[in-house]
Amino acid sequence: MQGLAGKTLVISGASRGIGLAIAVRAARDGANVAILAKTDQPHPKLPGTIHSAAEEIEQAGGKALPIVCDIRDDDATAAAVKQAAEHFGGIDICVNNASAINLIGTEMLSMKRYDLMHQVNGRGTFLLSKLCIPYLKKADNPHVLNISPPLDWNIRWFKPHAAYTLAKYSMSVYAWAMAEEFRSAGIAFNCLWPHTPIATAAIQNMPGAEPMVEASRTPQIMGDAAWHVLTKPSREFTGQFCIDDLVLQQAGHTDFAQYQHEPGAKLLPDFFLPDDLPDIVQ
Repeated sequence: MQGLAGKTLVISGASRGIGLAIAVRAARDGANVAILAKTDQPHPKLPGTIHSAAEEIEQAGGKALPIVCDIRDDDATAAAVKQAAEHFGGIDICVNNASAINLIGTEMLSMKRYDLMHQVNGRGTFLLSKLCIPYLKKADNPHVLNISPPLDWNIRWFKPHAAYTLAKYSMSVYAWAMAEEFRSAGIAFNCLWPHTPIATAAIQNMPGAEPMVEASRTPQIMGDAAWHVLTKPSREFTGQFCIDDLVLQQAGHTDFAQYQHEPGAKLLPDFFLPDDLPDIVQ
């Protein structure tokens, strides 16, 4: 397959982190990127806005359309998707990256935080996918990529934070189901998850996250892995749960040291990974 030159991507939560890394990698091919995110003004703790992300995308060689959008808002999300399609003449790829995380147990979790995770992760993924599908049906090699884990039903992933796990798994269930629902339409639905933690600003700001950050890779590994998934033939590669470094290994990559957040640090596995995965390439 050719690269992503001239393709139009709609990416939720693309003002920073993994979403921005995917956008910048696509932009290096000359892709168009609609950035759907809430951060219009600088955040007190998190770097990046839709406008700074747009600058990075255009500096990398792509075209950017920054749109303020909360994917919990039906009307705003519908308007954003329509604006992106009209601005760029269609939509080829939808990346469901926006996510909310809260790793606390049942008794301590407020229902407000519960609702946030399920509205953003599950409902938001369903909504953005649903709105993009009419445009994807008209695209050449259309893809939907959810940044969500393989469906490993081991109780250890549910016991400490059942609400977050279920919210995150819902993204994967939608990709798994929609891959079959839209197989005849030729739209690929896949998931991509990191083998190690990713040193995003959100993770770095979590209390006590220093050991996790040291054991992390940079968002660029997810950007490079996403590129390989999104350039595969959509009718041949769908319904897959992909792991970032395994995707890259299968594509012939051997230099994984470039992705380490702390050079030389021992890498640790991320959440939600099955026990039978190959070892992490240190």
